[in-house]
Amino acid sequence: METGDPSKRNLEKMLEALVGIVVGLLIITGVLIIIGPTNLRGLARRARTVNRPTTVPAVFQAPRTREATIAGLSPKTQRVLVGAAKLATWLRSHGHDDIARELRAASARMTANEPAGLYSMQSVIRKVRALGAGEPAAQERLNALANELRTAVQDRFEQLELLPFKKP
Repeated sequence: METGDPSKRNLEKMLEALVGIVVGLLIITGVLIIIGPTNLRGLARRARTVNRPTTVPAVFQAPRTREATIAGLSPKTQRVLVGAAKLATWLRSHGHDDIARELRAASARMTANEPAGLYSMQSVIRKVRALGAGEPAAQERLNALANELRTAVQDRFEQLELLPFKKP
């Protein structure tokens, strides 16, 4: 239906657009009728309660450092092993390789035979307490790491009921 008058062509385009809008509204109305009023309210409630993330997705965040732990061990045992690893690393960096080696051996023994490992860990802690670090800051850090490990070992001893530690 080609007409030569430009005003009629614009009128035809407007009529086609109006028919398209009416058809779209009829389709939307039909879908809403099929959904029904009760389901429509439920959909509206669900749409309002959709939680939007308040944090940046993990893909864009810096990776978190996690301490390596061995699966299958109790959390207190893992705490002892992490404390021993921290102390052994500090000892090696300050030139006490022999005691660090004994501490790592006690940790390895603890994964195979926990009571024996705990007893050997306790004897290594006694040797660490006898060490002198020289500088006051280094001595303070050594004492802090040794106390952390000692507390973890005592907690595990109490949990396994190996030694009668008295609570203050």
